[in-house]
Amino acid sequence: MGVPGHLEPAHNHCRELTLEKEVSHEDALNAVRTLIRYIGDDPEREGLLETPDRVVRSFEHIYSGYKKDYRDVLNKTFTSSTEEMVVLSNIELYSMCEHHMLPFTGKCHIGYIPKGKVLGISKLARVMEIFSRRLQIQEELCHQIASAIYDALKPDGVGVVIEAQHMCMTCRGVEKQHSIMTSSTLLGSFREDPRTRQEFFDLIRANGK
Repeated sequence: MGVPGHLEPAHNHCRELTLEKEVSHEDALNAVRTLIRYIGDDPEREGLLETPDRVVRSFEHIYSGYKKDYRDVLNKTFTSSTEEMVVLSNIELYSMCEHHMLPFTGKCHIGYIPKGKVLGISKLARVMEIFSRRLQIQEELCHQIASAIYDALKPDGVGVVIEAQHMCMTCRGVEKQHSIMTSSTLLGSFREDPRTRQEFFDLIRANGK
């Protein structure tokens, strides 16, 4: 089963992941039951009887990005003569750390400078959602969102900033409750022109007030 539209970490190409065999719904249920036994509880007790099914159904939503292709979102554009920066700020973000399968949550800011065509504003949030609904690291998530938009629109530049709290730091490990990780990917003029980069960061700060 391929994973549509998964970008390589250092490239803008799509990577196809091939599984040896399909995993059935019953396989997934049994895996959850095994984990319940592993942590020391009984999957057959009344309160846990329906838990495997709930977990599997929640996974179908949390990891729904594997079944979606970002190119289907970005194939609809609009002709525009504007060359001014477009920024969508404070997009709620929910993703899962690929190292511990624990959530990281926060907000994402996306900006670009059009060059002949623009996206419907909701498409920016939808692209973020596709990549965030997969096992991720925050740095790579930034890169995937920015690269997808850059490839599809061929704009003058793209910038993506993510600010998030990671449960792998708050509920385990160092247990630091108020730490926030910030990551960014800047492409085109956002990387090359300090004034463009500063305008993007200023607009993010202004919209965060």
